[in-house]
Amino acid sequence: MQTDKLFSEVVREWAKVFMHRSGRDFKRFMDATGLSFSQINILMRMMHEDSIGVSDIGEKMGITNAAASQAVDRLVQMGLVERTEDPQDRRAKRLKLTPDGLALIKKGIEARSQWIENITQSLTAEQQEMVIRALTLLTEAARQMED
Repeated sequence: MQTDKLFSEVVREWAKVFMHRSGRDFKRFMDATGLSFSQINILMRMMHEDSIGVSDIGEKMGITNAAASQAVDRLVQMGLVERTEDPQDRRAKRLKLTPDGLALIKKGIEARSQWIENITQSLTAEQQEMVIRALTLLTEAARQMED
């Protein structure tokens, strides 16, 4: 088999295993928290913002403001999100993760990646170095394609 075809096949197989395992573990986390994918997605997006408006969430997620507001209401009720007045416009509300919300998202990220730690432990230091070099090259090539 040609090297480029074999390379593509191996990368596709890794992506398939990675997505399956990562998705399965994340689904378990969702089930355990009782949160929907949209609600977790909102929390994940909020993790990278100091504060954000409901309309910003709707825009970033491609959903209506009403749908974003409804999802946020439940997160506020659960104590995962805090809603405050916008200092520039008292009619508008700003949203911020509470410490519990941030802790929950960090736990979700950990749940999604814990199996990678297990893989790491199953490889020798030499094998880990080989994977590091290969994935670094692959990541750099993928980032260059984004430009």
